[in-house]
This record gives sequence, structure tokens and C-alpha cells, in this order.
Amino acid sequence: MTRHPATRYTCPPNPARTMPDLVTSRLILRSWRDADRAPLAAITGDPHTMRFFAITRTPAQSDAWMERAQAHIDRHGFGIWAAEVPGTGLIGFVGLSTIPPDLPVAPGVELVWTLGAAWWGHGYAPEAARAAALDGFARLGVAEILAFTAAVNAPSRRVMEKIGMRYDPLASFDHPRVPAGHVLRRHVVYRIKE
Repeated sequence: MTRHPATRYTCPPNPARTMPDLVTSRLILRSWRDADRAPLAAITGDPHTMRFFAITRTPAQSDAWMERAQAHIDRHGFGIWAAEVPGTGLIGFVGLSTIPPDLPVAPGVELVWTLGAAWWGHGYAPEAARAAALDGFARLGVAEILAFTAAVNAPSRRVMEKIGMRYDPLASFDHPRVPAGHVLRRHVVYRIKE
């Protein structure tokens, strides 16, 4: 993956346990703020936005998720950014996360994104995901990044393909946190290397 010229750091890459904000041609990937709590709860509580997840989140669950995301950043020096369109505010989140040990594709680094439904169809997800992956390769020195989703999640699979990720059919798995028989249980895995 080559570095997109429009992606820049707002501070120099730092291997310490800090995470720089990233700016793409249309987005800011930045640290979380208290003001993000209500819009994040609206995004993660929206059944349409979360239709490829097994749950929607209450405001308290959304707040707890945001705190876990920040704790991951504090612990590892990378994680999931708040994504915003300048002058608009929070539109979702994107970043890298350690793969939970209960998943069959662990250990590794996962590329994650979710945008509010109002922001779909503008190319923001691939733009943000590409920037996050490049950060993983350039700043963190990660050799490979995975993304996985429910097999029926065609929009996320398109994003994975748009940014150059390759489908790995041998790595598909049944997600242990999704009930047996549920349409979202079967997950597909995509990979990208630097």
C-alpha cells in the first residue's frame, strides 16, 4: 500500500503511547472529546447504521465503548479515532484495534470503521480506512492488517476491496459472540500487507 499524498499527520509520528490526529483531503481523524458522546450514541444506537452488528448500543453502552477505545489508545499507542468532516462534527469512527483473543483470527491488528448512515455514499469510509491502514504500516510498523465483517455486509466488503484488501476465504469464521443460526454469525476476513 502506498501512502496517499493527501494524508498527513498533524504531529510527527511518535512511537510513544500517543496517537497523532490524521488529516485526509476531506476528514479529520482525531482524539475523542466529551462532546462526541451524544453523536456517538446516536450513531451506535441507530438500528439502520448498526444493522450488520448483533446489537445497537444504549447511550451508557456507547459511553463505555468510547472509554474502552481511549483506554486501548493509552495502552497501545494506537486505536480508533473519532472521524469528522471539518465544520460538521462527528460522523463516526475509524482506526486500528488489537483483535480480541476469543476470535479465531487473533492475534493481530484489525481495521475498524463505522459511519453514521447520513455519511454513507460519499467515499468517507474508504478514505478514512486507507489513512488508518497507512498509519499502521508507517508509524506502527505493522506487517499485516485484517478486517472482518458479517458475510452479508456487502457495503463493508466493498470498502475493504476499494482500499486493496484481499478476501481470505480460508479464514472465514463463526463469530463467537453472535448466536448460532443468526444471519450475522458467519464472518469473512480480508487482509492487506504494506
